[in-house]
Amino acid sequence: MNRITDSDIQAAKLRLGIVGSSPLLLEAVGRALQVAPIDLSVLVIGESGTGKEFFPKIIHQAGSRKHARYIAVNCGAIPEGTIDSELFGHEKGSFTGAIASRKGYFEEADGGTIFLDEVAELPLTTQARLLRVLETGEFLKVGSSQVQRTNIRVVAATNVDMSQAVAEGRFRQDLYYRLSTVQINVPPLRDRGGDIIMLARKFASDFAERYSTPEIELTDDARSAIRGYRWPGNVRQLKNVVEQISLFHAGDRVDAAALAPYLPSPNYTPALVGGADAGAGGSDAGGRQSYAREREVLFNMIFQLRNEVDALRAELDGGRLAGGLTVSARPSSASGVGHGPSLALSLPEEVAVTEVTDRSVGHVTRSLEDTERETIRESLERNGGRRKATAAELHISERTLYRKIKEYGLE
Repeated sequence: MNRITDSDIQAAKLRLGIVGSSPLLLEAVGRALQVAPIDLSVLVIGESGTGKEFFPKIIHQAGSRKHARYIAVNCGAIPEGTIDSELFGHEKGSFTGAIASRKGYFEEADGGTIFLDEVAELPLTTQARLLRVLETGEFLKVGSSQVQRTNIRVVAATNVDMSQAVAEGRFRQDLYYRLSTVQINVPPLRDRGGDIIMLARKFASDFAERYSTPEIELTDDARSAIRGYRWPGNVRQLKNVVEQISLFHAGDRVDAAALAPYLPSPNYTPALVGGADAGAGGSDAGGRQSYAREREVLFNMIFQLRNEVDALRAELDGGRLAGGLTVSARPSSASGVGHGPSLALSLPEEVAVTEVTDRSVGHVTRSLEDTERETIRESLERNGGRRKATAAELHISERTLYRKIKEYGLE
């Protein structure tokens, strides 16, 4: 086996946009490169938000399967009732709603690599099917008795203590040993030293470039606070915090006092910044991360709206639009915000608040809920009922899609 050099590691980081130079991170990248040419199963272990998804890509791109398909599957985002169908496929009529036969991910990725994220979330019955694939390369579609074969490399990831999951009977011991032939440990952000500041600068620069806003500058005490915080949500949380600050303090020099409200308690204690005991809490980190993802979507919507308003201004003729709708921008009067214009809409008297009537066509415009329901339904039809593809097309998470499907009765 060829020895992995520092230049190999730097090339892999550059190719995938990995930022950081801490010894623990470089060790993990080097380990991924070393195992890449050998067709063994790999288990990537690390806390939520540490960037585990980069390592199966390193393994795939540096291995012999790099020209074949790479498929990433979030096992925690697929309902238990459909996970077997998603992974292994199904035959027509095998269950209610199976209007046609379909291939599963293991068949689609034949010859390539499949990344099973949150693998500890798999039901025990699915774990038995996965073990058979790993041992023999064989699987059965749901509703079929015909054995099929696949030649695939499996890389899995989890933020769960697998030894405890095995001890509690939530994960098969034989599958755990089979998946973890090689184990890669991704370090938490708090153990990466100066990488924290490097990442903060990158996220601030990316935000400023993407949304054409002035870049923030962190003072020395703000940088000390960032390094002293424990970051229970790791890189994902850091990105979220930096983007919030970049939004509400665009172009400002941000000090520790301005930073403090964005670091949730009890993990942030100003008196302990930089100390070993700073931020010992974090039991509700998962809930914060879920909220953070929703908040990130909201920020994207805000900036999308801003771009649409700018485009709308360019099309205005004397401040009037067709149908008598007047649009104007005025400073926001909302207390504590005041960071940008708000959109004022002046509607003609004949337009109701709850429903807008298009008199030239003679129909009532659908409500937002109806529009969303129809958009999801049409996307599901276009993608043959494949929820992963539908979520990608609609630019929402699979969990959000499943919730909307249930809410609107689209099962």
